Amino acid sequence: MTVPDGTADPEALRERALDALLAARARTALLTSCVEDPELTAQHSPLMSPLVWDLAHIGNQEDQWLLRTVGGQEAIRPEIDGLYDAFEHPRAERPALPLLPPAEARRYVHEVRGRALDVLEGTAFRGGDRLTEAGFAFGMIAQHEQQHDETMLITHQLRTGAPALTAEDPPPAPNFTGPSEVLVPGGPFTMGTSTEPWALDNERPAHRRTVAPFHIDTAPVTNGAYQGFVEDGGYDDARWWAPEGWAHVRAHGIVAPLFWRREGRRWLRRRFGVVEAVPPDEPVLHVSWYEADAYARWAGRRLPTEAEWEKAARHDPATGRSRRYPWGDTDPGPAHANLGQRHLRPAPAGSYPAGESPLGVRQLMGDVWEWTASDLEPYPGFTAFPYREYSEVFFGPEYKVLRGGSFAVDPVACRGTFRNWDYPVRRQIFSGFRTARDASPEALAAREAV
Repeated sequence: MTVPDGTADPEALRERALDALLAARARTALLTSCVEDPELTAQHSPLMSPLVWDLAHIGNQEDQWLLRTVGGQEAIRPEIDGLYDAFEHPRAERPALPLLPPAEARRYVHEVRGRALDVLEGTAFRGGDRLTEAGFAFGMIAQHEQQHDETMLITHQLRTGAPALTAEDPPPAPNFTGPSEVLVPGGPFTMGTSTEPWALDNERPAHRRTVAPFHIDTAPVTNGAYQGFVEDGGYDDARWWAPEGWAHVRAHGIVAPLFWRREGRRWLRRRFGVVEAVPPDEPVLHVSWYEADAYARWAGRRLPTEAEWEKAARHDPATGRSRRYPWGDTDPGPAHANLGQRHLRPAPAGSYPAGESPLGVRQLMGDVWEWTASDLEPYPGFTAFPYREYSEVFFGPEYKVLRGGSFAVDPVACRGTFRNWDYPVRRQIFSGFRTARDASPEALAAREAV
């Protein structure tokens, strides 16, 4: 569906909201039904919540926003609001809380959803209420559930034991033989959005940014390329590391991406319970910002800024406008990007030619979240909506921005303006990167001559 300006027919948006809510719930059911109840209540890592917490939290957010705020109904279980407040209880403490057991959590989210669908059917999508205009609240809740589905998928990756999830591998792709990098012209472009109906507050408002010309990798950095950094002693050389990153890898004995291990002369990885050889042509996965930054320095390059990344992804030099996605304004399809947990791994670097940007940059959506050089900061004119805790409380130098989504991201929570963020030490997330470099005068002269 194409909704570049939020003016789509309200009934079409209502249908879109229904589809998004149902798709999110089907995924939640898969992620919480593929293991036995003891696995739902266990904490598989202190970095993550028990799966059953995420399940009930999803229902509680839907209860608070769709039933109470939009629908004007009384809370179904007001006494559990505090238990599922992500700011009140850190993840490491959640197993000790009196959480709803799995069966009760399932009943709760089922009852909430039944009532929420009634609210959806009776809500006007036009009329001046910002929360319901174009179905924003329903899109927000669908995105929230999908974000927690991605979080639960991370928990599945961290859990030990037999595999619980299966999926087809991405389609085979011929070896990419195109240029290794693309020149992005300098100048202004439109960053962010003021018209995307379900865009979240940190994506707003649209504003003009100017970047100098730069080169950016055509595809994300691969396992094979990253292995070159490892084998060259990259983790033992302080020259490549930010001081905080160097201290962190030394303190924790980090010598390779998370889930990698050396066996003889081979590198192996664990992926959703399966141990396999590290595929050299896939984008590298489970690396921190510090690791991405160190690799870029070692390679004589740097990480792109957030503005550079978005210009590479959205700017169409032929028209001067910014697209919703690299390929245009239509929603993602299977030919465009590796999204939606269709596969449980990235596709080979250079895949999805139908999804490339006007400048020829590939895989900007899906496969791996891409670290940028930028801290999470508000755009000029930012206004928190509908609550400060989604974005505003995270602004500052503690968090680095990631862009583009991963194979674990649903299309409803992924677009050219979507912003993700995390601590620079985080590695359990589905994170990778691509590198950039400043454009040389010779490159600019050559472009002008064409």
